[in-house]
Amino acid sequence: MKAMQKVIVILGQTATGKSALAVKIAKQIKGEIISADSRQVYKGLDIGTGKITKKEMESVPHHLLDVANPKKQFTVVEYKKLAEKKIKEILARGRVPIICGGTGFYIDAITKGIVLPRVPPNQKLRKVLNKKTTEELFDILKILDKKRASNIDSKNKVRLIRAIEIAKTLGKVPKITEVEPLYKFVKIGLYFPAPKLQKKVEKRVREMFEAGLLKEIKKLKSLGVSDERLKKFGFEYYKPTPEKVITKTIQYAKRQMTWFKRDKQIKWFDGKEYKNIEKYIKEKL
Repeated sequence: MKAMQKVIVILGQTATGKSALAVKIAKQIKGEIISADSRQVYKGLDIGTGKITKKEMESVPHHLLDVANPKKQFTVVEYKKLAEKKIKEILARGRVPIICGGTGFYIDAITKGIVLPRVPPNQKLRKVLNKKTTEELFDILKILDKKRASNIDSKNKVRLIRAIEIAKTLGKVPKITEVEPLYKFVKIGLYFPAPKLQKKVEKRVREMFEAGLLKEIKKLKSLGVSDERLKKFGFEYYKPTPEKVITKTIQYAKRQMTWFKRDKQIKWFDGKEYKNIEKYIKEKL
């Protein structure tokens, strides 16, 4: 029986150094990086999403950055299709795909062979739901489907609206089915103790403001990206202070870890353990 081809996954909370680690590993194992970040897919969302720069890439090929128009929603179904295509292309070149990011649903869609329901968007319903708070949306979903409500990010407005949309179209949110993955996924999780992570988040946020975050948001608005879309990207709390961004980012990091903790296939490492991570990956390849 032919051995399954290997794909590396580097995941973890925001500000844990995933991108830098992925570049280091890629240079060691002839890898190419596939982003798994639900905001970095959009063009023009650079500073506010902590998107890796050309210089930081160090000539390592990166994929699925800047592939979507920020005026339009980019779905996990679209992401899964593009990511699977990139994995095949990278393997065909004799190189190692490295999925890197912090969007748990994107990573699960690829690594767990998730089959997602294909329900077209209902713009009329979305317009109504967008006026509601995340708490109100979560209550609606609990009425429609308690099971789906139990494993969704209750603070993610986009996902809540989509789940309600699917439930209203199909009668309920269908059970997400999984098929046998085509590849062997080696999952590496980066973590830092909470006090250390908080300091890293604070440092990153202040650097984002210094780098021109508010100008980036202003530019997006000038290009026709609506306030509604900006809110979906989390930019409503970038006005007016770094302190609010820090608080929201730490809350987001906690939700990320809640999601990742459900996956028992992840091998966790302290963010500073580069040598141990490199050794572990080489043993698994």
